[in-house]
Amino acid sequence: MNGLFSLSFPVQALLATLFTWSVTALGAALVVFTRRVRPTVMDAMLGFGAGVMLASSFWSLLAPSIDMATELGQLPWLVACIGFFCGGCILMLGDALLSRLLPASGTSTSRKRCWMLITSITLHNIPEGLAVGVAFGALSFGTSEALLMGAWMLAIGIGLQNFPEGAAVSLPLRREGASRGAAFFLGQLSGAVEPIAGVLGALLAVTVREVLPFMLSFAAGAMVSVVISELVPESQRNPRRNLMTLATLCGFAVMMVLDVALG
Repeated sequence: MNGLFSLSFPVQALLATLFTWSVTALGAALVVFTRRVRPTVMDAMLGFGAGVMLASSFWSLLAPSIDMATELGQLPWLVACIGFFCGGCILMLGDALLSRLLPASGTSTSRKRCWMLITSITLHNIPEGLAVGVAFGALSFGTSEALLMGAWMLAIGIGLQNFPEGAAVSLPLRREGASRGAAFFLGQLSGAVEPIAGVLGALLAVTVREVLPFMLSFAAGAMVSVVISELVPESQRNPRRNLMTLATLCGFAVMMVLDVALG
């Protein structure tokens, strides 16, 4: 473990996002072994991952953004607010454009829904990879065991919610008539953007310190937008809503306890 932590932060960001991609592929691989997965298990993983991501958006992204903006002589509340809203609004804009473009195609309703799901999950994986990369890149300007563990916990939380996302792409495609191989390929491909975004975010964070507070808060806004618009509503569709809420609270509490305990 010490050898892993001794690697450069862009390399750690690459390894962390390769992990999140591999979990997406693992979820997509369910199409090879089964035709149906228990919805309660998948929804609980979504809820738990949402809780981890919510906690990480503050302790791993927003709080460091505010601290670093203060150190750089910037207005911390202004930088954090602008970055947070920019990240969230860009995700909302992407969803709006996607919903306007795809219905114009001539595909069937069910097939259209599949492609909207694939495109939506792929787009949402970009800020998730960026968030991991920026979290690791920020450590180059001062690190601690708590911040380093927080960056890895962020990657683990994103990986947890990537598992049902991979299955959510591959299983509907299989139901629409795609071969198992094609369904798996497209399912895992939705997570392939995360390593690219992760390395890019880490490199930008390492080389351009002045914009790092904005980038951290931007990633936080994007992640919170994903949690509110996708993960929580999806998990709350489960009939056992109280269990899904408990899973989300557990995810948040686990991330919070780890951060405070290590801090």
